[in-house]
Amino acid sequence: MVLKEACGLFGVFGAPNAVELTYLGLYAQQHRGQESAGIASVQGDRLVHHKDMGLVSDVFSREVLSSLKSHAAIGHVRYSTTGASSALNAQPLVVDTAHFMLAVGHNGNLVNSAALRRELERQQRFFPIFHTTTDTEIVLYLVAREPDLLRGIRHAVGQIRGAYSLVFLTPDRVVAVRDPNGFRPLVLGKRGGAWAVASETCAFDLSGIEYVREVEPGEIVTIDRNGPRGERFLPKKRCAPKRCVFEHVYFARPDSRVFGDTVHVVRRRLGRALAREHPVTADLVAPIPDSGMSAALGFAEESGIPFELAFMRNHYVGRTFIQPSQDQRSANVEIKLAVVREVVAGKRVVVVDDSVIRGTTSRSRIRLLREAGAKEVHLRVSCPPTRHPCYYGIDFPDPKDLIAAKKTVEAIRTHIGVDSLGYLSLEGMLSCVTGPPSSYCTACWTGTYSVEPVDAVRKDIHEREQRTEKKEERGGGSLPRLARRSPEGEGGTPSSFSR
Repeated sequence: MVLKEACGLFGVFGAPNAVELTYLGLYAQQHRGQESAGIASVQGDRLVHHKDMGLVSDVFSREVLSSLKSHAAIGHVRYSTTGASSALNAQPLVVDTAHFMLAVGHNGNLVNSAALRRELERQQRFFPIFHTTTDTEIVLYLVAREPDLLRGIRHAVGQIRGAYSLVFLTPDRVVAVRDPNGFRPLVLGKRGGAWAVASETCAFDLSGIEYVREVEPGEIVTIDRNGPRGERFLPKKRCAPKRCVFEHVYFARPDSRVFGDTVHVVRRRLGRALAREHPVTADLVAPIPDSGMSAALGFAEESGIPFELAFMRNHYVGRTFIQPSQDQRSANVEIKLAVVREVVAGKRVVVVDDSVIRGTTSRSRIRLLREAGAKEVHLRVSCPPTRHPCYYGIDFPDPKDLIAAKKTVEAIRTHIGVDSLGYLSLEGMLSCVTGPPSSYCTACWTGTYSVEPVDAVRKDIHEREQRTEKKEERGGGSLPRLARRSPEGEGGTPSSFSR
């Protein structure tokens, strides 16, 4: 599978080595974004920062880290879901407002960023207010309009929609914010007198930071010299958790605790459920490294088929889902994995993967097994077929990129070239996490969206109107334009919205 996630966040206040802790926190979350990395820190009443394209270890040298030395810092690793992959869009974004210096990092994706950008540009039509193409700058601008930081944050969250876990830094505090649906994870930790926030708990483990709790959906947590204090910008009864299950299926590190569950434990359950739903006679179970490892182990345990390492991964090639172009993804598929010929030659192999998105990588991997002499190849996938676009921070916003949106399971089996193909059911997947099924986002599998993707709907309506106008110019019909306009849910837009 080749997917990319939005970003990874880290922030810490009250530690003399805050910058070093932030570096380690980003390093532990490198899997969440490999395009760019950045750190902003406090020095006196100013903020200083360093960011660039590349991996954490490439962006930061000892000299750079030393120049950022501080008691408070925030950091960010990025993969672009809104905005181009460029140094200009690297985060944290830092501005010097009329009232205070401010830095922000964002994990997620706003569904109304285009509409907000147009409105803000209209209000300031004589001045080019935006310098990047990322939706995070919209948040920054909305916050900076107010003379008080918390008032600015409340103002911003009242207008933005979608998935956002945010970490702000000013000279006197770190502030963490999570959207009312809690799409993306955000956790709070403690080390001595210092407090930290991060996208995943694995960012704490490397530095001995103790996990305390999640930042709750609809909550603002302020950390300053008095420690952390939380406040709600939306009452708990009005928040509807819709946590992204893909965090468990693919994105998060196996040793992280996400949404209250340890990722490795959940993936192992997914594999067991998959073996019950799609049994097969075979000689060995082989995972696709690395996110398929735990599910394959569960499949082997439940089925009684021996677990084997048939694929060997080159860890110096990045996660193919996180590569910015299809050419890069395709090239990396070819060099990322090697097959142990002696393990698979003449054998019936069950391959367990976390998901199949475009089908490109799966097809290449199956070909490698065939070339190595596998007698039979059976593919088992630890989530349902991904048929719908995601607007909350995952890089498959266009249905044409999703193989399951265009082909049946049997057609996918034929395309990939396996002897059998089995996907875990939605019910089976949700049975493996401990929260209520209704508290998870399943939009990419079901097409039911908890937050209306405003920009996508408007874009789709605009495109349909343009097609209608062209058809009318060619004399293609006599019905009035509005009478022919398709309802929301047709023509590749989301099939239903829970408003």
